[in-house]
Amino acid sequence: MAAASVALVASCTAQAAGTGGAGGSGSASPSGGSSASDSASPSASDPASESATPEASPTDDGKAPSSSPTFPTPEPSDSASTGTPASPAVLKDGDENERVRELQARLRQLGVFDRAPTGFYGKMTAGAVTAFQKKQGLPGTGSVDETTWQRLLGASRKPTADELKPSTTNALDTPAPACLTGRVLCISKESRTLAWMIDGKVVSSMDVRFGSENTPTREGTFSVGWKAREWTSTIYHTPMPYAMFFSGGQAVHYSSDFAARGYAGASHGCVNVRDRAKLATLFDQVKVGDKVVVHW
Repeated sequence: MAAASVALVASCTAQAAGTGGAGGSGSASPSGGSSASDSASPSASDPASESATPEASPTDDGKAPSSSPTFPTPEPSDSASTGTPASPAVLKDGDENERVRELQARLRQLGVFDRAPTGFYGKMTAGAVTAFQKKQGLPGTGSVDETTWQRLLGASRKPTADELKPSTTNALDTPAPACLTGRVLCISKESRTLAWMIDGKVVSSMDVRFGSENTPTREGTFSVGWKAREWTSTIYHTPMPYAMFFSGGQAVHYSSDFAARGYAGASHGCVNVRDRAKLATLFDQVKVGDKVVVHW
């Protein structure tokens, strides 16, 4: 069993990069190296968003701030359980709307909500609201009344469009120094993000996942050796659309498994992307020879 495992790892991570397109069976590149592929091997559990609804839709970076929603006049309600009279709640557990999205974005600015806004008010949002209320000396109800909302407006700024609907679920990491010049796929294992950068400016970004402990994604500075819009691993026989090979058989590519299961799975060494549309756009922009930096 151990010998078979070693052979599997070697075939996934020790391959030569080619310079052309697809090859025949058993070859991941024109030079004869085998391809790494997307897999569903167990890994760390996914830090899923609290909502049962899909994640926030990705948007382009740098959009102008969106208008702030107006709160309705609240209906009367009971006092807080502490016995201290409180303003009627205008947002509470179970609500799902754009006002909740703005609430989450403002709480994220203040460091008490660490997820991408979803627009769904669940227990994590309630916990963040409670934390904010306590810092403000208000009753920790976990619901947003008019007083809490006004305090939040005073402590935060109007969220931008990208803050309301971030381009990635995970916040971007500080780029490695090697990412600050030229055309670079800057990939952070710490934040689990890929940032497409040109001369130090982030053009687009997306969530990524990596290889498991037994088949790790290599770190360092590489370059795109070759690309394949449609590719199937000859080792694992799984699709690898929009593959951009940068280190032997390791490539950046779309993974349907990542899209479906998130961080509950892992690759065999490749850098998986779960946003197919964004990766398709990136694939058309990246050129063979562009730099790839994988760092912590």
